[in-house]
Amino acid sequence: MPNGIIIVNKAPGMTSFDVVYHIRKLYNMKKVGHTGTLDPDAVGVLPICLGKGTKVVDLLTNETKTYRAVMRLGITTDTQDTSGTILTKRPVNVTEEQVRSALEALMGDQMQLPPMYSAIKINGQKLVDLARKGIEVERKPRKVHFSELKIHSIDLPEVTFEVTCSKGAYIRTLCHDAGEALGCGAAMAHLTRTRVGSFSLENAVSLDELREMTPEEREARLMPVDSVFSKMPRLNAAHAAEDKLLLNGRGIRHPLSKDNDGVEFRVYTSTGDFIGIYRYEAAEQKIKLVKFFYDLS
Repeated sequence: MPNGIIIVNKAPGMTSFDVVYHIRKLYNMKKVGHTGTLDPDAVGVLPICLGKGTKVVDLLTNETKTYRAVMRLGITTDTQDTSGTILTKRPVNVTEEQVRSALEALMGDQMQLPPMYSAIKINGQKLVDLARKGIEVERKPRKVHFSELKIHSIDLPEVTFEVTCSKGAYIRTLCHDAGEALGCGAAMAHLTRTRVGSFSLENAVSLDELREMTPEEREARLMPVDSVFSKMPRLNAAHAAEDKLLLNGRGIRHPLSKDNDGVEFRVYTSTGDFIGIYRYEAAEQKIKLVKFFYDLS
């Protein structure tokens, strides 16, 4: 059974669940999960986890994400993007410097009010389902974080920029809030997710490309599970006896410095097979299991 992560370059018009459905068929397996919804109109990086890879779904969902967006000033819509119904139209009498300042003011920690057209659930109901019935409910602002803003072009009324954000942040709402600060309103005209954690568009493949591949080629495109932890320091077991302890979920002694107390490592057998994530406990001079990934079958 294939284990790993396929980085899909999602096409417009598809939901994340649509992509999961097609990946199940292409890889002929049921154990498949996505790592956070991407709006149907949005495109770009959507990591899909297969087999043992589904153990990292939550980890990838919590990763920071980078987006390239086009913001259109002068309008507001019920969905906060240009696919929605226009609510207001206002003249755009702003300077490039004002646009930059409005976006820069929204960087860092923010309390963002989630849009009604979102998958967030309140009392068991998705906000988007309520919004489609014309029902608006009270939402609580959520703490999110924006960073690494790069403005690529300002060709009013459109602004193209790239931004990195935390889990739960909405780029549609960022555009809306910038438009309100500028006094002319704004809606998101286009969105491309360019990165999730360490996975970028360079790693991605479209569903059409996958359909053209042989089963062997498709399996070769899977990223290994440990690629999610590429930024973690690596440790290898010294010999077969340590392999046996680690593969049984037990810790092993390791002569690391006290500075590593609490540090998590990706740990491998003496022959280089990925076992899982272990945490160093200086008081016992041991690495202890946090999460096991090795395929014992």
